[in-house]
Amino acid sequence: MASHPAVLVTGASTGIGAVYAERFARRGHDLVLVARDQARLEALAGRLRGETGVQVEILRADLTEKADLTRVEDRLRTDQRIGVLVNNAGAISAGGFLEQDPEEVARIIALNTTALARLASAVAPRLVEAGAGSIVNIGSVVGLAPELGLAVYGATKAFVLFFSQGLQLELGPRGVYVQAVLPSATRTEIWSNAGRDVDQLPAVMETAELVDAALAGFDRREPVTIPPLPDAGQWAAYEAARQAMLPNFMQAHAAERYRSAA
Repeated sequence: MASHPAVLVTGASTGIGAVYAERFARRGHDLVLVARDQARLEALAGRLRGETGVQVEILRADLTEKADLTRVEDRLRTDQRIGVLVNNAGAISAGGFLEQDPEEVARIIALNTTALARLASAVAPRLVEAGAGSIVNIGSVVGLAPELGLAVYGATKAFVLFFSQGLQLELGPRGVYVQAVLPSATRTEIWSNAGRDVDQLPAVMETAELVDAALAGFDRREPVTIPPLPDAGQWAAYEAARQAMLPNFMQAHAAERYRSAA
């Protein structure tokens, strides 16, 4: 893998994806930018070419459309230059679960989980063969907090965390780094697209601060990066508690509390 592999970023036309594109370009990486908005992609690509001198290609795609998703998968499978995938594209639905249209629920799941997993699946074999490369999956702290009431969105982000951790265990020993990034509320268009006023949220991080923190975790090769978490020891304790339960999951019989007479 080249010292500066090309980076493919999904959801790259605005918000977190656009900042990732800019930061990697300033590090000297060529880019492949994927999003639905052709005009915004072209404007971003033109600016980054002029400011950084890197090569920037655009690939207009709606990752909930099979043909578009297949085109991006094919690019990841065949383009030997691409050594970093940033799985950033995602969406949220308006309202609670009872108010959400089933078709919209299916679209959110398709974009936030199915497309993310398929793109990782497309690039992973080639990265493993090279013994180098990175997959960055953008999750959310909501995936750890059902109390926030975003049942479908949170469930998709819980998938992203589990999927990323599983991939790191499987691919890490073979030279491929997998990072899950868990933002809190960040100032992006995802909120207005879902009919929510981001300024009504109790705390909102700016996209540049979020991505810079995520890249600090990337450089440290953290498997999970949680930019808003002040005390890393809390995540370590959470993981230790989870791992302490693992031996107790593998039992031939139900726990005594379920077998005792009432």
